[in-house]
Amino acid sequence: MSNFVILPLIMTMFSGIVLLFFKDKIRVQRWISSLSLLLTVVASFYLVHLVHTKGILTHELGNWKPPFGIVLVADMLSALLVATTSIIALCAVLFAFRSIGEAREQFYFYPFVHFLITGVFGAFLTGDLFNLFVFFEVMLMSSYVLIILGGTKIQLKESIKYILVNIVSSALFVISVAYLYAVTGTLNMADLALRITAAGDQGIITVIAMLLLVVFGLKGGIFPLYFWLPGSYKAPPPVISALFGALLTKVGLYAIFRVFTLIFIHDQAFTHPIIGYLAILTIIVGTIGAVAYHDIEKIVIYNIIVAVGVILYGLTIGTVGGFTGSIYYLVHDMIIKGALFLLCGAVISITGTADMRKMGGLIKHHPFMGWLFFLSILSLAGIPPLSGFIGKFMLVQSGLQSHSYVFVGVMLLSSLLVLYSAMKIFMTCFWGERVLEASQEKGSTKGLLLPISILVGLSVVLGIGTEWALPYITEAAKTLADPMSYIQSVLKE
Repeated sequence: MSNFVILPLIMTMFSGIVLLFFKDKIRVQRWISSLSLLLTVVASFYLVHLVHTKGILTHELGNWKPPFGIVLVADMLSALLVATTSIIALCAVLFAFRSIGEAREQFYFYPFVHFLITGVFGAFLTGDLFNLFVFFEVMLMSSYVLIILGGTKIQLKESIKYILVNIVSSALFVISVAYLYAVTGTLNMADLALRITAAGDQGIITVIAMLLLVVFGLKGGIFPLYFWLPGSYKAPPPVISALFGALLTKVGLYAIFRVFTLIFIHDQAFTHPIIGYLAILTIIVGTIGAVAYHDIEKIVIYNIIVAVGVILYGLTIGTVGGFTGSIYYLVHDMIIKGALFLLCGAVISITGTADMRKMGGLIKHHPFMGWLFFLSILSLAGIPPLSGFIGKFMLVQSGLQSHSYVFVGVMLLSSLLVLYSAMKIFMTCFWGERVLEASQEKGSTKGLLLPISILVGLSVVLGIGTEWALPYITEAAKTLADPMSYIQSVLKE
């Protein structure tokens, strides 16, 4: 059964390689991409089932035993994120059929989407820090191609900043990993957890921990390291922005959760308050940005930053309840941000602009899209019974139990302002006075609403089906709260 750990990763990587040979055959690329990702969804959900029934699974490449060999580890957190990623990737590819354009399709759009997903899967499943760096690079190199695909002026401008920031963060990552190996003699995460606990010089370990926080904070968009994110995520077409916004920042957050619950738990009195302050500042800055803009994509992008802060604070609470709230909200946010970016893409395809002051009354001719958007913003703001409410409720409950009153107050206030920022889009774009008649619309929503409906429907299911989803989320949270279960599964000692 451990072979199923590597199966989603192999499927996307192999499909990406095959797609390279069909550059000019767009229909063949579409069929291969959709079928591959559909099978990946099935395989990833079966992996979730296996982890739930059999416990944490490991796959030792070449039968080399850890900590000496490469090991892939699927605990419930990894498996859930792999499953969520596969759904978002499938919906994004379906949306791309009608939106990305043949010019981009002929220049390896589908292969690099698969390579991007391979990097994301690998980051979630790897059991050692060096291969986390490797999969980060696979993910980033694919994103470099996707962000510049099409060669528009704004893409060229923002891609320079995006690439430079990630080169710096990758260099810091390598430096941090080298120092950690020099101190401990290992990079296997489970082995690191044991050796750091027994290490004599805890000060240097804390310095390395803070370096890695900077690295993952840059990739995750934490205050004050988010400066590159709004422009870079705005530059590419909406379907690429959906992949970036739903997945890439979440990989950085996952890495922070993994290393600060498994490896760097020796000095929580120092590290976790810093993470908590950064989380609160991230929420505040993201909320200000979401309220300030009239560009519908920029509003959604700044709401990504808000969610990053909300999710991150659950780490500092340090209880099963806090972890459960963060993981639930993480899965919710991946789904709903993907849906919102795709909705923005559908709106832009009709109006030809992202400035909501130049649009209005869309619900008259596009009622289904309008109500999909309405459901999405309710879920985004945490209105019951949708999925955003469940995660926030658990975080508020855990925050009050841990006397984190500032966080609870900031999160509740930000929820109101997030609702205002998103409702502003709905009232202006859909419910306002009609600007374009049907004959004046720039494009069509044909084929665009099915993938959006899947994601919005999942958000509704996660909300009203909490009783079904909660055991899986709680299992993931318990693994974070009890790192010994992870260590014993990997080292088998």
